[in-house]
Amino acid sequence: MSTQQVPIEHDDPINAQILTVSEDLVAGFQENPFHVIAEKSGVELDTVLERIRAMLDEGVIRRVRQTLLATKLAHGALVAWRVPANKLDSAFEFMFKEDPFSGHVVTRSTDREISGSEYKLWTTLKVPQGESLEEHGNVLKRLVGAEEFILMPAKGIFALGVGHVRRKTMEIGSKSDQPAVMNTTATVELNEEEWRVLLAMKAELTLDEVCPEPWNARAEEAGVSLERFFEVARELNAKSVIGRFSTFLEHVKPSDTGKRVTRFNGLFHWKVPKGEEPRLGGEVGRHHIMTHCYWREGGPQFGNVNIMGVVHGTDKDRIMEHKASIDAHLASIGAPVEYTNVFWGGRSEIKPSEISPGVYKEWHAKHGS
Repeated sequence: MSTQQVPIEHDDPINAQILTVSEDLVAGFQENPFHVIAEKSGVELDTVLERIRAMLDEGVIRRVRQTLLATKLAHGALVAWRVPANKLDSAFEFMFKEDPFSGHVVTRSTDREISGSEYKLWTTLKVPQGESLEEHGNVLKRLVGAEEFILMPAKGIFALGVGHVRRKTMEIGSKSDQPAVMNTTATVELNEEEWRVLLAMKAELTLDEVCPEPWNARAEEAGVSLERFFEVARELNAKSVIGRFSTFLEHVKPSDTGKRVTRFNGLFHWKVPKGEEPRLGGEVGRHHIMTHCYWREGGPQFGNVNIMGVVHGTDKDRIMEHKASIDAHLASIGAPVEYTNVFWGGRSEIKPSEISPGVYKEWHAKHGS
């Protein structure tokens, strides 16, 4: 079957069966990740490879890659930018195209005037260990003409996944039996060999690398044998710096036939009493609909919110039903939520954030910081 004849839409039954696993259920480092996807999805390996190749080739899948827990490897933060309206588009373009350390770049709006609604541009930012988020932010502020930026580093992580396909039909209120466990963001030091393997591992797979043994060329790139590559990868796994092997869908733009994976994304904020963040963040993060859930300090500009999370969907009202269910759960356990709001995502571009110290130094040398 030629690539053109292979079904490529995310809602094709076999593709959906594959994507339900491949988006965010292949945890850690796997020596044979596509075998794992085949086993967990119940789809033959040859079909898994054929379908993922076809979806990647046609842009339905944006990238296939091994993710890292970059919070363990670099300093990171969610950043809200106040940018003059006439510079918003150019600032967006620069963050997306010219700054490798900005990952998610999103415009956000609110349904009414609330704390922080004048901050229309939101990004994720990472800088290598030992470098300054504030310094990098100030350089970006100068380059794009922003008026102000607010850094919101994660103090704890309760949920981090994607799984848009399996969340499409998720029931309102679906949650785990226990609260989510908070993961910390303490950084981990790596040696030179570990960095070489890690940097080779994290790059996007090419079409040719969507194959039964995708790591052969990466081991060569890292300058080690395949056996040693796997040994180091297992050591990195043990250090909790490896995320998941994932196929990332194009979930913002429609496919060539007009189909969308998602249409809306809501960034939810809650303000809970100080000292309650780990407990109540776990209560929010236990809800399966949350793709991301963090303890972040919004500060006075955002009403001093401290629990933040994201929900995606194709129906705005249904997203709000999910939020209402989370709010009802918090009320049912006597959680003293003092304030809550929603920021809606608009234009959005996503790329992996760079964390290489060498690239960071080159970028700052070029931009005169």
